[in-house]
Amino acid sequence: MKRKLNLLPFIIVAIIFFALNAYVLSGLGTINQSTWLSPIFWVFIVGLTFALLYAIQQMRIQGMNRFFQIISHAFLIIFAAELVFAFFLLLGDIYRLLLGLSTNFQPEGFHILGRSNYWVDFAFVMFCLTIALFAYGITQGKYAYRVIKHTLYFDDLPASFDGFTLTQISDVHAGSFTNSKAVQKGIDMINAQKSDLFVFTGDLVNNASSEIAPYIGHFSQIKAPFGQFSVLGNHDYGDYIKWPTEADKIQNLNQLKAYHKELGFKLLLDEHVELHKNGEKIILAGIENWGIGFGERGDLNKALQNTNVDDFKILLSHDPSHWDAQVKNYPSKIQLSLAGHTHGMQFGIEAFGIKWSPVKYRYKHWAGIKTENGRYLNVNRGFGFLGFSGRIGIWPEITVIELKKK
Repeated sequence: MKRKLNLLPFIIVAIIFFALNAYVLSGLGTINQSTWLSPIFWVFIVGLTFALLYAIQQMRIQGMNRFFQIISHAFLIIFAAELVFAFFLLLGDIYRLLLGLSTNFQPEGFHILGRSNYWVDFAFVMFCLTIALFAYGITQGKYAYRVIKHTLYFDDLPASFDGFTLTQISDVHAGSFTNSKAVQKGIDMINAQKSDLFVFTGDLVNNASSEIAPYIGHFSQIKAPFGQFSVLGNHDYGDYIKWPTEADKIQNLNQLKAYHKELGFKLLLDEHVELHKNGEKIILAGIENWGIGFGERGDLNKALQNTNVDDFKILLSHDPSHWDAQVKNYPSKIQLSLAGHTHGMQFGIEAFGIKWSPVKYRYKHWAGIKTENGRYLNVNRGFGFLGFSGRIGIWPEITVIELKKK
């Protein structure tokens, strides 16, 4: 029996979408009262909406394509700008209503032409700035690499490793890249740090191993005296596309593992290595992806097998939810964990003492350093991008961490 489609959610979304656009049009009508404004506005909005629906249908058949990216990004930009415009327009309307009521203004006299042109003009300026901001994020922001440095202090760091540095990147998502010269700029910035150790914390590709092939020559340039190490992320397993057979999916993962080796990365799959210096050592462990809602594959016990409780340990684990679930209270102390996964949602504010992104409502800690129970976690904001082909406020990150002994 065919399941009956529930149209109510679609009807509710359509009504809200129509109401938003009608409200935006009322504000634009305050600025420009041309009779042509309304039909042009609705033709554009309806046309863009149907183009998006068609693009989604084609994507389901053909997979991700350029047409879908262009239409979806155009829709996202316009929709975000409309929300900003409507927000400031609403503030002005509420102020006028309250002002009218406080001066015995009759509600039936409240009409659109009573709006302050200055306030509507301000809302329109914010509308235009939103479009400009998204345009920058798409054309420039996604490759605007930032080097973020942290110095962390430990009581139990072996003395020989005092001043030891590591560079971390995460979430390359090579299938999203369109500018090899910009990617090379990021590689040059990584090598310029001259760190002792390089680590990559997962999501080399979006779906298929072939996505990294054009960039092997770029990422294989990364070198560090103590080596280059990596782990897998949730996207690396090929779980988000349909494969002809299970054997094809397995072959894709095996090929991706081979590409890690070709890049010069030692892939840690629930295992660890010892890094030695002047007769002392630290443990570098890496696990397969373990993330709440994204596959709990990794085995921390296996990764730390044959290590000692008092060993200084660094763990590579793609998803920061693993740190909260297992790592921060693990019986054998893991002094430093390195993760990625969140991308900071590629959108947010980190300025003037403000640190906010919508991803905070999904992850307790989504970027930067966190300390708890005498242990550190660093969440890298990601080197690449996925879904939204851009970054706004949350820029691609190269993390450099220096270990210091207290």
